[in-house]
Amino acid sequence: MAKIEKISEIHPTLGFTEFDILEKYRKSFNESELGRLHSVFPFEVMAKAMGLSENRLGRRNIFSPSAKIAIMVLKAYTGFSDRHLVEHLNGNLHYQMFCGIMTDPSFPITNYKIVSAVRNEMASRLDIESLQEILATHWKPYLENLHVCMTDATCYESHMRFPTDMKLLWESLEWLYRHICLHCRALGIRRPRNKYDDVAKAYLSYCKKRKRKASRTRMLKRRMIRLLEKLLIQMDEIHRDYGAALRYTQDYRKRLSIIRKVLVQEKEIFEGRKVSDRIVSIDRHYVRPIVRGKETKSVEFGAKVNNMQTDGISFIEHISFKAFNEGIRLKNCIRMQQKLMKVRVTCAAGDSIYANNANRKFCTKYGISTSFVRKGRAAKDEPLRKVLRSELSKERATRLEGSFGTQKQHYSLSRIKARNRKTEILWIFFGIHTANAVLMIEKIRNKTAKAA
Repeated sequence: MAKIEKISEIHPTLGFTEFDILEKYRKSFNESELGRLHSVFPFEVMAKAMGLSENRLGRRNIFSPSAKIAIMVLKAYTGFSDRHLVEHLNGNLHYQMFCGIMTDPSFPITNYKIVSAVRNEMASRLDIESLQEILATHWKPYLENLHVCMTDATCYESHMRFPTDMKLLWESLEWLYRHICLHCRALGIRRPRNKYDDVAKAYLSYCKKRKRKASRTRMLKRRMIRLLEKLLIQMDEIHRDYGAALRYTQDYRKRLSIIRKVLVQEKEIFEGRKVSDRIVSIDRHYVRPIVRGKETKSVEFGAKVNNMQTDGISFIEHISFKAFNEGIRLKNCIRMQQKLMKVRVTCAAGDSIYANNANRKFCTKYGISTSFVRKGRAAKDEPLRKVLRSELSKERATRLEGSFGTQKQHYSLSRIKARNRKTEILWIFFGIHTANAVLMIEKIRNKTAKAA
């Protein structure tokens, strides 16, 4: 069993006659980017706000509450998988100092699922609003232009295969048939007859073809829908006759209810009717198709996030796995920035979707200059307003939209591999604020240099 100890507990026991190696490591850690990143986060305050405890995770020794937050930041910063993160944590003293722990080289951490356990614990306690208030309070002294609010929305895609009706039907059939076989084996009863083997061969043949005729697709889809309907009937019969002898987990019941919804939706689609709130994945049943109209991807699958940005630092204003109109959320962004920064917003920037009449009237009422294209007659100071609009548009297009690319390329937000809704939101939260913290390192350095 691995032994993990806090650095503060083992430091007095380490004695070196000529060189204090640990002190040299600590000094090099403080001078490194990782050490500066650690100083940017108020780990103790965040852990207290989340109500994290020093509970043992399975058979592991404890991670302190602040270490649990630190390991999530470290994962977003490095982009490692859980397994690789644990391997590097065992062999890298700077990583251990970042998390405030020290592992015994003779007893390294071998259970990489400890990272997943920490993630699940934190996901159930995550309150984005309160944590962002803590971070804003901590970073505010080093920020400039607090009166300027910029906003835009992006989609942080989930790590999943591109959904099609055929794939969704086949995954449902495969899961149902496998569990029918398991139930029959456990109960010692004869397996009910169905056309699963025939449909499986037809689907394999269909998948191997490079070009698929619409008539062949429709014919196979009809067979799969009918088989799915029959398998659900057979499963219900087993439950009715032998329900007392079977054990149902919560995941099993949930998956079965999702497959029932898939059947209803696929029958409606097959008959040519439109379906709202469409399921695209059995594993990630909460994900919905989000039509973005981009050149490379017309539809994206993941969490849509409306971000508010102040001086290059982004905050989550609204997050949802369903499509929403970000254009109506400008008022919320302005109010949120004023609440976080305690400064009245006088300038706002957003793309054309935010330039609706309601937002224009709101900004005019409160004297907020915007980047929106002018409507109506020109004002007396139109040349000055034009320059301001141009600067706001340029700043939003470079800093705000550029931050989306930085987060996705360098902070594990391109294809999120979390397995449920709560952990996916946690993954996005730490990816965004780890990217913010790296920017804050330079801002703090510049502010300190000016003060000196």
